[in-house]
Amino acid sequence: MIINLYSKTNCPLCDKAKQVLQELQKEFSFQINEIDIYQDDVLLEKYQLMIPVVEIDGEEVAFGIVQKDVIRKRLLEVGNS
Repeated sequence: MIINLYSKTNCPLCDKAKQVLQELQKEFSFQINEIDIYQDDVLLEKYQLMIPVVEIDGEEVAFGIVQKDVIRKRLLEVGNS
């Protein structure tokens, strides 16, 4: 499974979100695909005020302050489907 993390450089919230995902990798098997929204005008327009955004299976599951429990719950749901 691949989890997309939409972020930008010099973004403390993005760093925190990445840390949360890395901690969850100890419990779940997935790869983190970090995407810099400033490399894509469409993504920049879509996510500029929302980052970081965590996307699992094409679904935005968290943005802004990313909470580990929210991501864990979604990963459990995906794993059981």
